[in-house]
Amino acid sequence: MTSQLPADGEPASGDATPWRNTRLSPAERAEALLARMSVEEKIAQLFGVWVGAEASGEGVAPHQSDMIDGNPPWDTIIRYGLGQLTRPFGTAPVDPVLGARSLAASQEQIVAVSRFGIPAQVHEECLTGFAAWKATVYPTPLAWGASFDPELVEEMAGRIGASMRAAGVHQGLAPVLDVTRDYRWGRTEETIGEDPYLVGTTGAAYVRGLENTGLVATLKHFAGYSASRGGRNLAPVSMGRRELADHILPPFEMALRLGGARSVMNSYAEIDGMPAAADEHLLTGLLRDEWGFTGIVVADYFAVRFLETLHGVAEGAVDAAHLALRAGIDVELPTVDAFGEALVEAVHAGAVDEALIDRAARRVLVQKVELGLLDEDWRALPDDAAGLRLDDEVSRDVAVRLARESIVLLRNTGALPLPVATRVALVGPLADDPMAMLGCYTFPNHVGVHHPEHGLGVEIPTLRDELARRVPLLTHEPGCAVTGEDASGIPAAVAAAAGADVCVLAVGDRAGMFGRGTSGEGCDAADLRLPGVQADLVRAVLATGTPVVLVLMTGRPYALGPEFDTAAAVVQAFFPGQLGGQALAEVLTGAVNPSGRLPVSVPRHAGGLPGTYLSPPLGRRNKVSSIDPTPAYPFGHGLSYTTFEWSDATVVTPVDADRDEATPWPVDGEVRVRITVHNSGDRAGTEVVQLYLHDPVAQTTRPVNRLVGFARVPLEAGARAQVTFGVPADVTSFTGRTGQRVVEPGAVELRFGRSSGELTDALRLRLTGAERQVGHQRELLTSVRIEPLVAVPHSA
Repeated sequence: MTSQLPADGEPASGDATPWRNTRLSPAERAEALLARMSVEEKIAQLFGVWVGAEASGEGVAPHQSDMIDGNPPWDTIIRYGLGQLTRPFGTAPVDPVLGARSLAASQEQIVAVSRFGIPAQVHEECLTGFAAWKATVYPTPLAWGASFDPELVEEMAGRIGASMRAAGVHQGLAPVLDVTRDYRWGRTEETIGEDPYLVGTTGAAYVRGLENTGLVATLKHFAGYSASRGGRNLAPVSMGRRELADHILPPFEMALRLGGARSVMNSYAEIDGMPAAADEHLLTGLLRDEWGFTGIVVADYFAVRFLETLHGVAEGAVDAAHLALRAGIDVELPTVDAFGEALVEAVHAGAVDEALIDRAARRVLVQKVELGLLDEDWRALPDDAAGLRLDDEVSRDVAVRLARESIVLLRNTGALPLPVATRVALVGPLADDPMAMLGCYTFPNHVGVHHPEHGLGVEIPTLRDELARRVPLLTHEPGCAVTGEDASGIPAAVAAAAGADVCVLAVGDRAGMFGRGTSGEGCDAADLRLPGVQADLVRAVLATGTPVVLVLMTGRPYALGPEFDTAAAVVQAFFPGQLGGQALAEVLTGAVNPSGRLPVSVPRHAGGLPGTYLSPPLGRRNKVSSIDPTPAYPFGHGLSYTTFEWSDATVVTPVDADRDEATPWPVDGEVRVRITVHNSGDRAGTEVVQLYLHDPVAQTTRPVNRLVGFARVPLEAGARAQVTFGVPADVTSFTGRTGQRVVEPGAVELRFGRSSGELTDALRLRLTGAERQVGHQRELLTSVRIEPLVAVPHSA
């Protein structure tokens, strides 16, 4: 790397470029550089540039056409340096090797032109894999949640991070840690589920996998975005601070403390009239002062200007920039707008305090030092760029394993696995559609749809492709499209079903962006009925009397009311990625025993406000309302092709206790509980043991059941295992009357469950001692130990 020396001379130590001295700490190196930078150079580190983004309105971000049009030319933008490069691989199809070389050339130009030779930090989307052409497409986050397997999610994130790092990328905009509160929200598919503990443990695992490759993980969207009124994207959020603290914030805490994330992205939402991008209490008071976060806060795309254009709390771009900087946003993404020339002039005029610029620039420079971007041996082009491949056999193996684990068998009356030599009619609009496997933030859906001439970039077999390989007697009729009112194909689908021994009926969503799909960002739903005339197709096929296996390929749960109860089997897949067709076919034919569990409840009724399982008593079925919110299938539900028996639930510590008495549990201690699981069936399978907390009397209303632990337990036929959970009392904490998080003494129960609606054993405990206030450093995790039990042979 070469760079020009600063014009204002050397430091007293005689080191002309102390910011390159690796013997100094990152903070010292950043400070030495900051002291020599002009206002223009410091602000240049606080924005990204989106090269190649369309200003025509056919973009991939909201209001993109409004914000991109009129940007200065490249040479003008980078003359003082550049903070970030936005999506050089994720804006248009580009060959990976050519893309890496082009990115390196851009970096070399940035280094050569700017006075201090500081490279840009490069970011890309990576929610379902590196969002680049020819990169492996993994299952969506809702499928991660369905797997109940954080370790496999961490392995996936490691593969994603390694591919991005090899391409010259430094930062990934993932994971999404929003806890879904209303399934009508189009971005439900991007969430991991409706439970904070499941979202937090899985999200932290993804962060570890990404960060361990050297990539910066970016938590989004901080905070409250998923709780918008009516499930509408960017709509206001009606939420109290208690709900925010107990349901929305815990996954972010877990990903920071347990994952080590170095970046956070603000939410577009406003809570009680305060947009997150301008909320100093949230982005500085909570995130930095209370939680101790030291990384960078990046603006969601165009969120700074949205303070003016959508929220109406800023008067012009400079005011928006001032509010965002004061709140704690460090970097404007995706491209320079509010942090442009007008902000420079405002700082020179004294209208914006330069200390705010220094604070943000210092954080940015520290992170660039940590990434090695200011080291003498930094190279723009990775060593192995010539052989760069973004989709390989190892990555595909991880993708298909996660897809298999994410598929949930909701119902089965014996139709599955499909019998050998069965005549199967494969019906439905998603039966032969590769896009049925993909969420909205996959490259083919997010970008590739604008460039159909380039193809998908990776091979994505359909359900029909994969089922035809395993079921020789297969006929196919689509019946209808995902959307629209055309029902003319339904009679042919009905005829195919009537002439078969069993009908596999594939219905659901087509992911897209901003109204171009039925699921995805900006594709919100008015209710939870299947889109288009798909429900008519389902009713017509069910009426044939042929056993029907209903396969749902969706980005949200749809209502499965009484009219669907005659289905012989129901299988749920949440956009299972490029090898989802293979995984589905393997489950349907019995080659794979399903082990997925619902990360969201499946409602019985399509109308009304959807509710998650985390409801206090008044949110459940009761005598004072004619509406029964009980779901068709509860959170955590999922079946197997084998059977499991649970026994010997007990409290192991602090003491062995009589089941009729409550075991004492110190408010600052840990309790260990145990259960034995037996695979009593005739084939290997995986049970998912779930542990729920029930707090019958508390100073504020509490969920009737709340997940506090889980374990995937693989067992061969006939095998047994003991599953022990170590539950710290801190896990029982909640926000009390005063607004402080407390561990409250009193009676509680730990309940083992196959789902939140099927509880097998309840262990009575009593938290003892004085009420404790706990904060960000509280214990967050329940430990799990699985011990196989060896059968002891009977003596002769």
